[in-house]
Amino acid sequence: MKNINSIKIIGVDHGYGNCKHASGAFPTGITAYDSKPTFEGNVLLYKNRTPLAAAEPPTAERTLKSADYNGVYYKIGEGHKAFVADKVSDNDFYIMTLAAIARELNHHGMTVADVHIAAGVPLMWVRTQRDSFREYLLQNESAEFTFKDKEYKINIVGCNIFPQCYPAILENLGIMNGVNMVADIGNGTMNVMMILNRQVNETKCWTEKLGVNQCVISAKNSLMDKFGVKVEDMIIQNVIRYGTADIGKEYLDCIISTAKNYATEIFTALQKYEYNPQLMRLYVVGGGGCIIKHFADYDKDRVTIIDDICATAKGYETLALGLLKKNGGANG
Repeated sequence: MKNINSIKIIGVDHGYGNCKHASGAFPTGITAYDSKPTFEGNVLLYKNRTPLAAAEPPTAERTLKSADYNGVYYKIGEGHKAFVADKVSDNDFYIMTLAAIARELNHHGMTVADVHIAAGVPLMWVRTQRDSFREYLLQNESAEFTFKDKEYKINIVGCNIFPQCYPAILENLGIMNGVNMVADIGNGTMNVMMILNRQVNETKCWTEKLGVNQCVISAKNSLMDKFGVKVEDMIIQNVIRYGTADIGKEYLDCIISTAKNYATEIFTALQKYEYNPQLMRLYVVGGGGCIIKHFADYDKDRVTIIDDICATAKGYETLALGLLKKNGGANG
């Protein structure tokens, strides 16, 4: 979280695997209940008198059909958010934004604040989605809700939407002389950009639907084909994250084999965009960096993996702070 005047700038990286903010992350999933869930956890109760914007059709996880979501209990991090190209198609990401804001405020010992949201959309979708996503996040000027049984009252005073990928490498930008490629491998998409002598080449930015979830799906299919077993996503995600898991060797070997094939696909895709390890350096950010680290064959001297899962959210905050300072503290 960054500060300007009395405003708290909170970056939220809305991924399909995890929703990240500067001080932490939680799984991207949400289930709605018309009464308080039996088991405690990341439960958010939306209390605004103003209804959320109607969203049709409702998501597969949602059990309620009403367009008025006031008084609904949301279990955050439960279920799995399926990939959709347009995040404003339902209210899930709005509710998860409130949860991210609450977690960040709680990290700093706060429950009441004027908040400026800093968020992003995939590189090649910025022109078509920036305005609608900003309007979506600004749908209410204020929000009152409880999260983990703690009351929050926030005024949403502004919002900036940035292209994904670039914010995550802001801290490294000063050393990016020569030709550099950045690959932001998320759960749903991979964003790729070229940086020449610390400057983004806007003619060489791409978005591929080659996210980590494709690796998870391939691993699940391989396990079903080879052993006839259905495996929880969490097991495969643990192998991706740590390189191993507490499962039988034959299952582990199957998942590792799939992950190695996926890592090869990543580099094949990068080569399509002129990646040459002898002529440029590669920076990998996002959850897919774990796959490269554990399962790819690469030159560690010329490939930098940025492990901080919150790097993009932090970058959003830095960019938003710069814009607000440029505008004399006025929100845009």
